[in-house]
Amino acid sequence: MGRAAGPGMIRAMQELRIQQHFIDSADLYYQVSETLAKPVDAAVQALLASLTGGGKVLVAGGGTSMPLAQYLTGLLAGGFERERPGLAAVTLGADPVWAAAWPGDEGLSRQVHALGQAGDVLVLISAHGDESVLAQAVRAAHDREMTVLAITGGSGGAVARLLRETDVHVCVPHERAARVREVQQLVLHCLCDGIDTQLLGEQEPM
Repeated sequence: MGRAAGPGMIRAMQELRIQQHFIDSADLYYQVSETLAKPVDAAVQALLASLTGGGKVLVAGGGTSMPLAQYLTGLLAGGFERERPGLAAVTLGADPVWAAAWPGDEGLSRQVHALGQAGDVLVLISAHGDESVLAQAVRAAHDREMTVLAITGGSGGAVARLLRETDVHVCVPHERAARVREVQQLVLHCLCDGIDTQLLGEQEPM
């Protein structure tokens, strides 16, 4: 029988595993940089058209993607890298009163029906796009004549299948949720940078 790995060997293996996370993440960023540029730009234009036309952005995340939804709302309403007036953005699904009133899959879609109007944009963030609650929200947004921006991983799941030609799908083609969320956060930064650039003009690199 072989000897069990000692503490030094275990730490060395762990360090290699950590390094591999960085390598895998960097590889995925490089692979999708070109393919995601066009849909991310389309997403910027959809958000700008709504916000400059008096509309608002409703944002929701599926499951553990909720923090990313709240993060995007904060960047839009509070600012990204430059001073500007806050943009109209609201995170859906975070109010426990809604969850208690409609414990099934209807809570989010009811919020969309109640708050959404024609010209608004519904942003949905998910690692895979298969949450039925998000699918219901897409249907509600279409009922309200809203544009849907879906930011998903994998193939986009049920959410992607419900999207219309006027909607935008930014899909990270990867199955591992951790890698998908890493790229999704960069996508959110690209969205905010694109909005700020068109609203405020180009900024010299720091």
